[in-house]
Amino acid sequence: MMKSLLRRVVAALGLSLLVGTVPAEARAPQAARPALWEVKDPDTTVYLFGTIHLLPEKVQWRTPKFDQAVASSQQLMVETIIDEKNPTKLMSAMASLGMANGLPPLLARVPPAKRPALQAALKKNGMPPQALDRMKTWAAAFILLGSKFRELGLGGGVEGVLKGDFSAQGKPIGELETNLEQLSFFDKLPEAAQRQLLEGSIEDNKAMTAEFGGMLQAWTRGDVQGIARTFDRDLSESPAMQQALIRQRNANWSKWIEQRMAEPGAVMIAVGAGHLAGKDSVLEMLKKDGYKVRRLQ
Repeated sequence: MMKSLLRRVVAALGLSLLVGTVPAEARAPQAARPALWEVKDPDTTVYLFGTIHLLPEKVQWRTPKFDQAVASSQQLMVETIIDEKNPTKLMSAMASLGMANGLPPLLARVPPAKRPALQAALKKNGMPPQALDRMKTWAAAFILLGSKFRELGLGGGVEGVLKGDFSAQGKPIGELETNLEQLSFFDKLPEAAQRQLLEGSIEDNKAMTAEFGGMLQAWTRGDVQGIARTFDRDLSESPAMQQALIRQRNANWSKWIEQRMAEPGAVMIAVGAGHLAGKDSVLEMLKKDGYKVRRLQ
């Protein structure tokens, strides 16, 4: 369960550069109606859109109501900004957090029974094993997960499209966390959890396809309760992860929104759908502080 949770967390964070983009699969376009909310007062509107960071390209997720919210927003806020054309900032963050001396070989960080699968994944990835040996376990797992996600036909999510829209119209784009802040959440994980993530990165495609298929279906239906049940169930096994990856970040973001409500205008906030679902969601924190949250779709 923890391995699937950690993969979901990777999908729920804005780490699309580590996944990359892939050609659209030869499948019929799938219509989606993901959840969208608004918080407003007489002169301010904040739209809250739950995203999925790994998405087959032919999913049709835009709706007239969503496009109307985009058109009326003067600014876009995402979890973190990743410049795919110039990834220096992200690579610098990875290098500063993800490398260490004196680490055991990567193969030694999985049980003997898992080593043939890890060796096969390393060969398929093409990176020299010595380079991955110098990486902390979570960083090496990210590299291998990126290869696995591309294999499954999962590419960048909706944030890239939104950033393109806002940039084309000359509207500013901001981030709620820096690349370094976001990666630090994984760097603080216990080594045991990092090794579970590494094992999860080499699981067979069938299991991972079913897992992400379930996540995608809940998102396309706007099934917020289904998303909440998944995260609540998995995170109940690790209170420390729940606090660091969900509660603390949601508290930070809800505070940002409350401060933004003091300024006039409209802004769209696009963050992983898991942050807008469940009892510890950004939405529930805003409600507790007296804000009215209205679902638009």
